[in-house]
Amino acid sequence: MAPNEEQVIRPPGVAGLFYPADKIVLEKDLSLLLESAPVEQFPRPIRGMIVPHAGYTYSGGVAARAYRQIVGTQYDVVVIIAPAHRLHFHAPSVFPGKAFQTPLGEVPVDRSFVNLLIRKHPEIERSFRGYETDEHSLEVQLPFLKWVLDRVKIVPLMMGEQSRETIDLLTNALADVLHSKHFLVIASSDLSHYYPDVQARVKDQVVINHVNRFEPDELYEDIETGRGEMCGFGPAITAMKVAKTADARTGKVLLYRNSGDITGDRKNVVGYLAGVFF
Repeated sequence: MAPNEEQVIRPPGVAGLFYPADKIVLEKDLSLLLESAPVEQFPRPIRGMIVPHAGYTYSGGVAARAYRQIVGTQYDVVVIIAPAHRLHFHAPSVFPGKAFQTPLGEVPVDRSFVNLLIRKHPEIERSFRGYETDEHSLEVQLPFLKWVLDRVKIVPLMMGEQSRETIDLLTNALADVLHSKHFLVIASSDLSHYYPDVQARVKDQVVINHVNRFEPDELYEDIETGRGEMCGFGPAITAMKVAKTADARTGKVLLYRNSGDITGDRKNVVGYLAGVFF
C-alpha cells in the first residue's frame, strides 16, 4: 500500500441525490425518520443488521427502523459490508484510506482493526475497488450510522463477487477477528428489483421468511434459484453467519416496504427490508 493511500478521505458521491447534501436538512430528515421508528426490546445484543441502500425518500423509513434500535449503543467494532453494483472483483475489498466524508462530518476507518484483519487474512484485499464515488451502497449507510453512533469508526468492506466461496471466506475471516469483540455487522442490500408489486411481494416474502427464521444457507439456495432476490445477498448472508458465531439466535424483520408504497407506482417496484439478528 502506498503511504499516501492511508490519508485518503473518500468524498461523498451521492449526497444531494440519495440524501440531502446540506447538513441542517440532513439532520432534520434523519431526526424525523428516526423519531418515527418505534424502539423495540431485544433480550440479547443486536449483532447483525440488514438495511436498504436506496435514496432516503424511498427506503429511509425502512433503514431508520433498524438504526433506531442501536441509538447510543457502544460497540467495539462496527463492520459494514456492501455490494459493488458496477465492478466485478473476486476478493472482498477493505478500504485502505483514512475516512469517509459525509455532510455530518468524517466517519473514520478503524485502522487498527483493518490492519489486524489484513494481517491475519491477506486473502481480503486492501483496495479502492468498490469505493468509487458513483457507488452508493455503502455510502448511504454512513449518515445514519454517524447520527446514531456519533464517535463510530467503521470497517468498510465491499463484495464484488457474492459466491458461496467468497461468502465463506469473509465469514471465516470476520468470525476469527471478531470472536472476542462486542461487534455489529451491517449488511447493505435491497430486495427484488423492477417487478410488478404482486410479483415482487412473492419474491420478497421468500427473503423475509429466511431472515425471520435466521436461515442463511437456505436464503442462499433460494437466491440461487431465483425464488428470492437481493442485490446484496452476499453481505446479508455473511452478516447472518457472523452474527451466529457470536451466539445470535434470532432473526427479526422489523419492516418491509417497496417503492410502490412510497410512490404509488405499482408497476416496477424495488423491495426494502430492515432486519436484525440478536
